[in-house]
Amino acid sequence: AGPAESKNEGAMSEMVPEPRQKPVVPMKPTGINANLLGYIGIDTIIEQMRKKTMKTGFDFNIMVVGQSGLGKSTLVNTLFKSQVSRKTSGWNREEKIPKTVEIKAIGHVIEEGGVKMKLTVIDTPGFGDQINNENCWEPIEKYINEQYEKFLKEEVNIARKKRIPDTRVHCCLYFISPTGHSLRPLDLEFMKHLSKVVNIIPVIAKADTMTLEEKTEFKQRVRKELEVNGIEFYPQKEFDEDLEDKTENDKIRQESMPFAVVGSDKEYQVNGKRVLGRKTPWGIIEVENLSHCEFALLRDFVIRTHLQDLKEVTHNIHYETYRAKRLNDNGGLPPMTVETEENHESNL
Repeated sequence: AGPAESKNEGAMSEMVPEPRQKPVVPMKPTGINANLLGYIGIDTIIEQMRKKTMKTGFDFNIMVVGQSGLGKSTLVNTLFKSQVSRKTSGWNREEKIPKTVEIKAIGHVIEEGGVKMKLTVIDTPGFGDQINNENCWEPIEKYINEQYEKFLKEEVNIARKKRIPDTRVHCCLYFISPTGHSLRPLDLEFMKHLSKVVNIIPVIAKADTMTLEEKTEFKQRVRKELEVNGIEFYPQKEFDEDLEDKTENDKIRQESMPFAVVGSDKEYQVNGKRVLGRKTPWGIIEVENLSHCEFALLRDFVIRTHLQDLKEVTHNIHYETYRAKRLNDNGGLPPMTVETEENHESNL
């Protein structure tokens, strides 16, 4: 016992054992201090990716489906603030309605702030305009699958292109007539068939024909009918990646869908400002004014927040489903066409 302990020996009934010294352990090498290294530059990866993608540009293919007279062309022109739809492609208003559904794809390059986008608008004149509209979605489904097939054939080539041209349909705007009642059997059949192969976004066209109460009621009815019929529209619940996505998309699914929109490519003067709108005897309906219609919500959704996701869901879900089925049915590879066989022989 040490001298300090002997002094307190009488006072303390119990001896406190002296703590045993721990054996000396060699120090672990400490992590490199970030301050020692200074700036590494990992944060430039985003900038590198931005430069690469800016050089290649972007593809976006949007399909519009609905009966004639619902303002499909006007709405697409309004969405991209340029004449991108069929009105400028030699389509004549005097032309007769096609007897069957025709597919017209028109490509444009749009540039904004140095970002180039190759936009393709796929129009479907003749859809739902006949007396008998049985199976009128088939040409549309065929067209969508043909684009997947085209991409697949390029992908399985031995010497494939560095960048495969993307003609796959990334988004399908389905125009619902503003009846205020319920969806037509044609609407339900189309969305039931096509929601499995493409991202469908339902929109109520010419929403200025309904009162605010009618619009709210009709939106709720449409949502209920889609749910009852098991029709999944974009953004699909099962593809929400995290809680943030789920919260944002739930709000869109439960409140915004289907977007009640008004399109117009005409400008008017309102309170000293130029606005896109539709003139009526009782005033001007401002397309981009949220208290007038939900066009601004639709544009933000399709272009400003979900465009990249629309492309990713098309590639990772719809195209992947098609690819897996084709390769499975064919024992691994799609059949070689005469052209690819000739190319293969010439390469030998």
